[in-house]
Amino acid sequence: MSDSTATAAAPAPLATAAPVLTSEQILGLLPHRYPFALVDRVIEHEPGKRAVALKNVTFNEPQFQGHFPGRPLMPGVLIVEAMAQVGGLIVTQMPELPKGLFVFAGIDGVRFRRPVVPGDQLRITCELLSLKRRRFGKVKAEARVDGELVCSGELMFSLVD
Repeated sequence: MSDSTATAAAPAPLATAAPVLTSEQILGLLPHRYPFALVDRVIEHEPGKRAVALKNVTFNEPQFQGHFPGRPLMPGVLIVEAMAQVGGLIVTQMPELPKGLFVFAGIDGVRFRRPVVPGDQLRITCELLSLKRRRFGKVKAEARVDGELVCSGELMFSLVD
């Protein structure tokens, strides 16, 4: 073993972070179910402010049968959906907001930087930017794999009556 190998510290794996919200708790907060439940655990959460969550990308997910045979890539719309679900977790525990279904109302400036493939772990960070009339909100979202930015943008949501 060389000196440079012995002194280089390997980064700690993200999957070992203790959950703030488990998958069971997430299912109690979000209406999404298989195959659209895209948040595996929340590792940081400030209700009404920000959340950091993990999405483990596995080859067993149904989209990889056709996207693409021989070269599985996570569809960008599912990356954005996972980011939106993390954004939804920010508002689900805000007692001053009416209970109901918050849905996409807009997507601004979303950019994809590199492909996401089975075996990757998305670390998704969302921060609430604004909340208007207790019905409309905007979050800044980004997804990273191994610290590298793979997707970012602003997501808007609205309460459906």
